[in-house]
Amino acid sequence: MKVIAVIPARLASTRLPRKMLREINGRPLALWVYDAVRKCSRLDDVILATDSSEILQACTKYGCDVRMTSDKHRSGTERVHEISQSVAADVYINVQGDEPMVRTEQIDTIVDLMRGAPPPLSAFGRSGSEETEIMVGTLMTPAKPEDISNPNAVKVVTDSSGKALYFSRATIPHDRDRTYPKYFKHLGIYAYRKPALDRFVSLPESSLERAERLEQLRFLENGISIYAAETPFDSIGVDTEDDFQRVQGLLK
Repeated sequence: MKVIAVIPARLASTRLPRKMLREINGRPLALWVYDAVRKCSRLDDVILATDSSEILQACTKYGCDVRMTSDKHRSGTERVHEISQSVAADVYINVQGDEPMVRTEQIDTIVDLMRGAPPPLSAFGRSGSEETEIMVGTLMTPAKPEDISNPNAVKVVTDSSGKALYFSRATIPHDRDRTYPKYFKHLGIYAYRKPALDRFVSLPESSLERAERLEQLRFLENGISIYAAETPFDSIGVDTEDDFQRVQGLLK
């Protein structure tokens, strides 16, 4: 199975402008992410996909495989799809460009998930499924207490087989009777097969996607299953100045 990691790196971020070029120890943030992903031996290639000539120039001099992509894309998934049009692979892994703390163990987990087959549809003797391969995979990790009510930490609930039921910025499930359920934080690392990417870009923005500002809901709202594998390793996305300062301290 040929597996390629694509790192979407957009320059015009809103909450932390130009964060992809913010330097830590003299190296841009995008390069830290690229080098972290490159450490995974399960990958056949790593491509940094950007809409910025500045990012291209800043990372090319370090030997990165950087590709220019359209500045019209509205999401990282659309940028990964553009790469899939010219680079053939069985699975494309989307590692967001603001995740410099990504670990090889996380990538290994999602690769293993995509190597497996979807489970049977039910426990009542019905074996098999219309899905012969997992089309979209992602990761989740046990949520820390401070993440449960934090809208910036996306929560996910799954069925017993790991098939995602919903993703939300709200606290799900709602613990009405104080049964203390286990909460899971969604990690923004995805794996797709080409048909899922093709289907995604052919669909309009969905109502749930628009409400939550979560692009993965477009898959669910259109009947495309997402399976979530559990990992004990959390990650830190750089969305704010506080995030950047925290990550900078850890990397230094």
